[in-house]
Amino acid sequence: MIDKLFRPVDFAWLAAFRVFYGSALTISMLRFLAYGWIDKLFVQPTFFFKFWGFEWVEPLPGPYFYALFWLLAFCALSIAAGFAFRITSVIFAAGITYIQLIDVSNYLNHYYLAALVAWLLALSPANRAYSVDAWIRQRFFGKEPKKTVAVAWHYLFRFQIGTVYTFAGIAKANTDWLLHGQPLRIWLGAKTDLPILGPLFTIDVVPLVMSWCGFLFDTTIVWWLLWRKTRPYAYCVVIFFHVMTRLLFPIGMFPVIMVLSALVFFSPSWPRTVKARLVSLWAKIRGRAEPVAKEVEVPVIEPALPAKRPHFFHRAAAVVGIGYCAFQLLMPLRFLLYGGNVLWHEQGMRFAWRVMLRAKGGQTTYIVRNVNTGQEWHVSPREYLNGWQESEMSSQPDLILQLAHRIHRDFELRGLGPVEVRVDSRVSLNGRRAVPFIDPDVNLAEVRDGLGRATWVLPAPTEPPPHTRPVL
Repeated sequence: MIDKLFRPVDFAWLAAFRVFYGSALTISMLRFLAYGWIDKLFVQPTFFFKFWGFEWVEPLPGPYFYALFWLLAFCALSIAAGFAFRITSVIFAAGITYIQLIDVSNYLNHYYLAALVAWLLALSPANRAYSVDAWIRQRFFGKEPKKTVAVAWHYLFRFQIGTVYTFAGIAKANTDWLLHGQPLRIWLGAKTDLPILGPLFTIDVVPLVMSWCGFLFDTTIVWWLLWRKTRPYAYCVVIFFHVMTRLLFPIGMFPVIMVLSALVFFSPSWPRTVKARLVSLWAKIRGRAEPVAKEVEVPVIEPALPAKRPHFFHRAAAVVGIGYCAFQLLMPLRFLLYGGNVLWHEQGMRFAWRVMLRAKGGQTTYIVRNVNTGQEWHVSPREYLNGWQESEMSSQPDLILQLAHRIHRDFELRGLGPVEVRVDSRVSLNGRRAVPFIDPDVNLAEVRDGLGRATWVLPAPTEPPPHTRPVL
């Protein structure tokens, strides 16, 4: 079994993936520099929300963030070229992971995916051929590039991209999405001014139909891509789907990353096939038609040796790979341990590929009370957060808790303690009326964040979301 995982296949797919991924992330890093996001997300804030277990991660001094993003842009470009790959790929993977860990309010599914893929690439032999590194080894050291790679790498990248689609689809199996067309009904209602498409969004059934299309796409597209007969047509659907989502919603580089990543479902030699067909097309244009093979595969000659036990390295790599896959399967399912509505209490929401499932907003006021004197202060989150952070914090319980602890510490340091910190918080989910979110009787200063169920979060509203219908 392990021997089959290390069967050699054409390296071309991994080289193409390296080039596409590196190019896309180069553009992504440059977008941060060009659009002022570094200042907004990393320099201006004076308070940063921490991931549980990573409270020790601290932000760099402001100017150093610009240097970091320039470095990451260079490393991403080096990944695409396969230059100093072993160094630049690790630096890039570590850097993009660090950026994710600085502030929870900046979490995005596609940058989590970008970080995972960065580590997979850094561990893979993605610079084995068709790279600057391979050219240097051949030119100066006489080492011929090895143009095959273990099929396990192909399986692993397919698995990673497949989990994104599959769990995104499973997450849509809820009544708001499938029965009420929410939150698409809300979002599309704000797009009625678009040419051609806008008037369609005023038709009552369109948001529900699009919700079902999204559900069916995410839950089935991996299987259509895996089946060779339907693969080309499925990939066309992938392109159409992500082009439409990019036109309708401000989701940055996610559609580009997913369109390029879905190429891993083609055969390992797909770049050679495409090249051969382009050569044939050019020949026809010039009037010299040439036959083209349907599939180009690199011949792999395996000597007829007696069967051996798998090498220790292969066994260890297989165990690590299986462990990684198990982790990727269990993380999105951890919400089952908490019960309730994950869109409301958020426990199990992150790292689970729950993409664009909720329209959620609220208002939070902190009520600080001196235990001895009874004096009260009402504290606005704006005293600590910028507009983006406040918007994200207002509907995420663990972030509300973190800011409560910071407020408690500040009051104690100012000599105004001992104090209790409670919140008046109301949140709306998918267009419902805003209802109390956090138990106002709980002193959050005494609550510690962790993996346990957050009993201080009030139950989710049970009434269905409103049936809105936009007009032109």
